[in-house]
Amino acid sequence: MSVFYRLHQSTNEDPSMNGKWYARAVPTSTISTKELADIMQRNCTVKRADIVAVIAELVETMRDQLQHSHRVKLEGLGSFKLGLKSTGAATAADFDVRKNIKGVHVVFTPECTTDSAGRRTKILLEGVTVAELPKNTVNTERP
Repeated sequence: MSVFYRLHQSTNEDPSMNGKWYARAVPTSTISTKELADIMQRNCTVKRADIVAVIAELVETMRDQLQHSHRVKLEGLGSFKLGLKSTGAATAADFDVRKNIKGVHVVFTPECTTDSAGRRTKILLEGVTVAELPKNTVNTERP
């Protein structure tokens, strides 16, 4: 199966990008935890209810660990940590958490493998192929 894309024309203010066409990945559906558990149940001996329970506990435990400033690494998937969006202060003494911290976000770093030539491949991207989304309404014919 391929990752589908749709063409999108940039309206970026940067003249080097404005008006050019770029590919955007298009998800064709959303898979829920229960649907993932059904698939996983077919591939192993663990029952769906057990898988859902473990995933629910994983989410809660990861949230707790991330909020304690820990990095959470899931072998074979990648690692998660919290990042901050902040504005600068003129001096360290001028820095105020309420004023300078603008947000918190999750940073995901996928696990990678390295081949004999030293090329790194993200685990989640191994073997990926790309194809144009069927019924793309963008005219790609040259005038």
